[in-house]
Amino acid sequence: MQWDLFCRVIDNYGDIGVCWGLAADLAGRGERVRLWIDDPAPLAWMAPGGAPGVEVLAWQPGRTAGLSAPCEVLVEAFGCDPDPAFLAGAAAQSRPPVWINLEYLSAEAYVERCHALPSPVMQGPLAGATKWFFYPGFTAATGGLLREPGLTARQAAFDIATARHAAGAAPGDLLVQLFCYEPAALAELLARLAHGPQPARLLVAAGRPARAVEVAIASEKWLQPASGADHLLSISKCPPVPQPAFDERLWTADLNFVRGEDSLVRALWAGKPIVWQVYPQDDGAHAEKLDAFLDWLQAPASLRRFHHVWNGTAPGPLPAFDLPAWQACATAARARLLAQDDLATQLCRLAAQKQ
Repeated sequence: MQWDLFCRVIDNYGDIGVCWGLAADLAGRGERVRLWIDDPAPLAWMAPGGAPGVEVLAWQPGRTAGLSAPCEVLVEAFGCDPDPAFLAGAAAQSRPPVWINLEYLSAEAYVERCHALPSPVMQGPLAGATKWFFYPGFTAATGGLLREPGLTARQAAFDIATARHAAGAAPGDLLVQLFCYEPAALAELLARLAHGPQPARLLVAAGRPARAVEVAIASEKWLQPASGADHLLSISKCPPVPQPAFDERLWTADLNFVRGEDSLVRALWAGKPIVWQVYPQDDGAHAEKLDAFLDWLQAPASLRRFHHVWNGTAPGPLPAFDLPAWQACATAARARLLAQDDLATQLCRLAAQKQ
């Protein structure tokens, strides 16, 4: 089918990360995808080689009409309101497209209730049509998670030992990958890593994580190189990398700190211990979203407490790492997810049913 996927880059690249991953996944299954995006610049490092079957088009209002191939499936990512000119062109087709609103990821109960529900379109060129809500999620009653074919085989063939050596981790080092916003407990985490009980190497993602670490280092004398022989932490700043390389970074680490939605999903597939920073919201709604995820994750008490402090929903201090328990939790969660249909499979099924 011919898919038209609309995406607005809001901030932090999570929206474009999800949309590019979905576009490439669909195209890999033989679908034809036009990805309309208002700021394609991040794809220069996120997907420098593109993907066969995916056509990336600049989303310029009023300039999306007159397409050579009629749209069969219209995917509106995260309520981004597709261009009216495009909708007018779609309305003039002999057959209107299946219109799907791809929603944000959550483990909250409303996701199962609302997934795949219809919503009548009341105004605009496609008035009278139906929009279908598609909710990604963690259970069989939701739309699932992005998991492209071949992911598990690629991961199984990955040489972790070579990758750890390339990352500068010696045998016995704790290798930690950090992708975060600006958590208040960051300085405490760095202190924990800097003073043992084992040498640690921290891989810090570019952008906001790197800047947050710089601020924490500047404000704490014990993090300076001259702080003494007991300093067990080394820090590497990592440039932005394509999505497959980010997967490999997650596979290599002993502990993954991730943020938002896209990196959380990739960390779940990695099957390593996870600490997630949910996108903070002024009204505090992120606290319920975090607890719903921890409930689904069946997080042990230490991991739940660590998440609460890391996300600022409970006062500190950070509890001690319990990596064996956290690893068992991550392994079990990955197994539950692998037993369910992935997002692209379910999206194709819904589109075919509603044509």
